[in-house]
Amino acid sequence: MSIEPLIPLHGGYRNLKTFQVSQLVYDVTVRFCDRYVEKRSRTHDQMVQAARSGVQNIAEGSQASATSKKTELKLTGVARASLEELRLDYEDFLRQRGLPLWDRYDPRWKNLIEQRCENADQVAHWVKEEHGRHGPHGQESGTSLPEVAANAALILVSVACSLLDRQIASLGKAFETEGGFTERLYRIRSTYKRNGP
Repeated sequence: MSIEPLIPLHGGYRNLKTFQVSQLVYDVTVRFCDRYVEKRSRTHDQMVQAARSGVQNIAEGSQASATSKKTELKLTGVARASLEELRLDYEDFLRQRGLPLWDRYDPRWKNLIEQRCENADQVAHWVKEEHGRHGPHGQESGTSLPEVAANAALILVSVACSLLDRQIASLGKAFETEGGFTERLYRIRSTYKRNGP
C-alpha cells in the first residue's frame, strides 16, 4: 500500500493555462500601455501592475500549494481580483474616449480566441489585420487601432478570468474534500502508526 507523499508535486505553474493566458495578458498590457497610455501617469503603472499581479500570484500560489492549499487558494483569488481590476481599466479607457466596447457575441471575440495566440506579437498581428479589414485606414466603420487593441486585450482578460474562476472552484472543492497540509500530515502519521514503517 502506497502512502501519499507529505509534500506533493507543486510549482508546475508554467503548465497551467491560467498562467499562460495571464502572462500573455501581461505582455499585451505592457505594449498597450506603452503605446496608448501616458507613460508617467498613474493609470499606466496601475494597469501594468494589475497585469503583473495576475501572473505573479498564480506562480506564487502554485509554489505555496505544497504546504498550504489555503494560501494557494488565497493567492489565486488575488490573481483573479487583479485581472478584474485590469478589465475595468480597459473598459474605462474605451468609455473615456468614446470608443465602443465589443459585446461577447461580437464575432471578433470568437475570431481572436480561435487564433490561440501564444505571444504579444501574434496578438498585435491580429489587431493590425482586424483594423485593416475596415478600409485602408481602418476608419470606414469607425474603428481605430486603440479600439481594436483595447477590445483584444479585454477578450484575453475575460478568457483568463474565466479560467481562473474554474481553477478557484476546483481548488475550493479539493480543499473541502482533502483538506490541506495539516490534514495530510495527520493522515500520513495515522497510516504510519497503523501499518508501521
